[in-house]
Amino acid sequence: MASGPLNGIKVVEFQGIGPGPFCCMLLSDMGADVVRIDRKGGRGAMPFDVTARGRRSLALDLKDAADVETAAKLIEKADVLVEGFRPGVMERLGLGPDETLKRNPKLVYGRMTGWGQDGPLAHAAGHDANYISITGALGAMGRAGAVPSVPLNLVGDFGGGALYLAMGICAALVEANKSGKGQVIDAAITDCTASLMAMMYGMRHAGIWTDERDSNLLDGGAPFYDVYETKDGKFVAIGSLEPQFYALLLEKTGLKGDPAFAAQMDRSQWPAMEAKLTALIKTKTRDEWAALMEGTDVCFAPVLNMAEAPKHPHNVARKAFVEVNGVIQPAAAPRFSRTPGAVQGPPAKAGEGAADVLVEWGVG
Repeated sequence: MASGPLNGIKVVEFQGIGPGPFCCMLLSDMGADVVRIDRKGGRGAMPFDVTARGRRSLALDLKDAADVETAAKLIEKADVLVEGFRPGVMERLGLGPDETLKRNPKLVYGRMTGWGQDGPLAHAAGHDANYISITGALGAMGRAGAVPSVPLNLVGDFGGGALYLAMGICAALVEANKSGKGQVIDAAITDCTASLMAMMYGMRHAGIWTDERDSNLLDGGAPFYDVYETKDGKFVAIGSLEPQFYALLLEKTGLKGDPAFAAQMDRSQWPAMEAKLTALIKTKTRDEWAALMEGTDVCFAPVLNMAEAPKHPHNVARKAFVEVNGVIQPAAAPRFSRTPGAVQGPPAKAGEGAADVLVEWGVG
């Protein structure tokens, strides 16, 4: 039996891609019993679909009235529903909030979309890069004079989507436990990514953040908060923001006393500082710099690729990665002192575990 803090919570997940499955992976890792409704005739999840780990599956045809009723009965027993369809799809299936909350008043109904349930773009197709574009996030990332840099799909789908929906679900579960009433969570990636940008918008208002990429404290504009290429063509990340950390950086690099580095926050000196650091960092390999600075208060780290990261001594010591059915993947996070979460199993094929779910949930 799962031991995480959400042990005993039942979740119905409608098959989707991106942020919905990632949100449900987090809920499963925290101990929730997540049942995914897959398309009948589909294959379900593949072994490498890490975000689909830790749940069982029912394969249903949602164009068939009997299968829709099976889904509805399952939802009656659930604490949480997660869906990521375009607005109106669940309503047309007869499984929208009005219908399901009548049958299950305590249901937390999580809706994951890019644009939200309403607004001029609500029914348009889109992906992560589109959603983060209208929030100011994408436009703030990248080097000066170059196109904005797409940050994988971490900022929108996973940061502004899945994590906000998971937080919303946990908050709504707490409230439902007090009030006895469920509610709908409209988790729009555009809304939530805008929320992620809160600090930058505050700094912009204060006049300490500009709209020019690669010119600010945290976007690569500051020479003491940037990524540098090393002698062997690899990279290191330096984040010496605070004065004492900056002083240690100068000491470790042999730049202490260089007049170009005397005024850390003098932006007029940043280009000259950047040029000197760029040339200096290229005089040693990544591992040589790591031997000199890793583990110190310089705020330093080697930039690792995904083959290297699971082998880093810190990640190994903390068991940050696990192997499940031959697939190396991140372990459950965050960590709980009394009710630890865990990966509950590999991704399920369509319909895998259905019989047990129907019996355990009392659906029949």
